[in-house]
Amino acid sequence: MAPRRSGSPASRWLRPSAPLLLVAFALLSAARPARALRFDLESGHTKCISDEIKVNSMAVGKYHVVGPDPNFPDTQLPESHRISLRVTSPYGNSMHYAENVQSGHFAFTATEAGDYLACFWAPDHKPPVTIGFEFDWRSGVSAKDWPSVAKKGKVDMMELELKKLEETIKNIHEEMFYLREREEEMQDLNRRTNSRMAWLGFLSLGICLSVAGLQLWHLKTFFERKKLL
Repeated sequence: MAPRRSGSPASRWLRPSAPLLLVAFALLSAARPARALRFDLESGHTKCISDEIKVNSMAVGKYHVVGPDPNFPDTQLPESHRISLRVTSPYGNSMHYAENVQSGHFAFTATEAGDYLACFWAPDHKPPVTIGFEFDWRSGVSAKDWPSVAKKGKVDMMELELKKLEETIKNIHEEMFYLREREEEMQDLNRRTNSRMAWLGFLSLGICLSVAGLQLWHLKTFFERKKLL
């Protein structure tokens, strides 16, 4: 019988488990600074961006039109380079609206859980123009103004990073409960759907048997009337 190999204590200690890797990856992802997204929007068209936000989570966003010449970003923008924006909740409630602007910002606390939609559109021009704009949308931990928190509390960078990690861990904890609630809702929906499909199957079977019985009765009476039976 071949001898059984056993890893050394050091190798067993250095081998991370899957949950620890998941939590570490989530912490690193949340700790990385968010960057603004840049888009190109043709006049007369609409572009929408969605973000899933939990209830009572803070959401902030800012946007501005970028000049047509990237080598001279500080030049005066033409009048054709204006956009409109509407931010709506999952149930269609308007959270922010701006029309024919070159820059703006918004902030709100989510009262509904789900996908919030931000739609940009530009008025139609002849000839058509392409408008570039940058959009920075943050929610949850990344939406908090951490420099102001540090300035008010007079904390150093180490304490600030610890506060960020604490908020991130709380956010992950709340996200896990939120996903568990969504899973329970989906399981309840699946159970209700299966129950309705079972009742529909029984109803369809009953209808088929009733139709078959009526057909047999009709054929029997027809043959008896023709004196074939």
